[in-house]
Amino acid sequence: MMKMLLVFMVIASLFSLPVTAQVRDSLTRAGLSEISQVNQGNSYVTFPADIGNIEPLWFEANIIPNFYIRQSKNSRLIGVLTPQIMLRMYQEESFPVRTPGYLPQITMYYLLKEKEDAGLLSIFGRFAHHSNGQDGSFFDDDGRINLESGNFSTNFLEFGFIATNINTRLNAVQFFKSSFEFHPQAWNVGELNGLYHNYRWHNALSIFKLPVKNRIYPRKNADISLKGEATWMFGNPDSREGYPFDRLNLRLTFYYHPAFLEDIGLFVQYYHGSDYYNIYFENRLDVLRFGLMTEKLRF
Repeated sequence: MMKMLLVFMVIASLFSLPVTAQVRDSLTRAGLSEISQVNQGNSYVTFPADIGNIEPLWFEANIIPNFYIRQSKNSRLIGVLTPQIMLRMYQEESFPVRTPGYLPQITMYYLLKEKEDAGLLSIFGRFAHHSNGQDGSFFDDDGRINLESGNFSTNFLEFGFIATNINTRLNAVQFFKSSFEFHPQAWNVGELNGLYHNYRWHNALSIFKLPVKNRIYPRKNADISLKGEATWMFGNPDSREGYPFDRLNLRLTFYYHPAFLEDIGLFVQYYHGSDYYNIYFENRLDVLRFGLMTEKLRF
């Protein structure tokens, strides 16, 4: 599965065929607002049917509201404020929602290039905070990480670019992102230093199948989309079993938008890598999940 995802990302990213008149209009519609929506991610909630080594959950929810700062919809420079929250409800007595993750962030996007025959190129920068809202001791009495009430907090910067073009073979809009994330040690809670990867290289390829347009609904959701993500983590942790492959995180998400739904659809996702749920970062996950996801992109 891991090799298949990497091959998919490499091959698909090479598809940069000339844009024909039939699909050029869809590319012009994929402006900076749409580019930022793809990069910010979608809100979702999972069903209680995860397959893998994650603890039994009633659901995992990722809430990503975006507030746009811009002069107009066609601005070449925009800002996005995102008070992101992630939470898990465990299948235990009293249905606990344990140590939600809080990720407030501000992201700036700038459109560098806008040519009908060469696609779009934009850059972005982000400042973000990630914590779990707890103030207890980071370690238990036995020296293990305190997952119940341990204090987890880090701040980070991320810089990258996003290339947007039309894949004529698939009649789809394609977004490729590459970025670098940096967590200065002075911005981490002290106990994280030496345990947490402070450098991360992110790559993501998103493909949205273009809908059939008509006069009544000139702008529609993509019927289906596919997103592959790969992150390589750098930093101190290198003594765990599985090094160096435990530095690699992989995620593959397939989204389907039924005609009878407006802003949400169904998704299936495979994830392999470090647990992204704040203080649980030392756990390794291999999980297949299903759920509902928002999708407000219109082409």
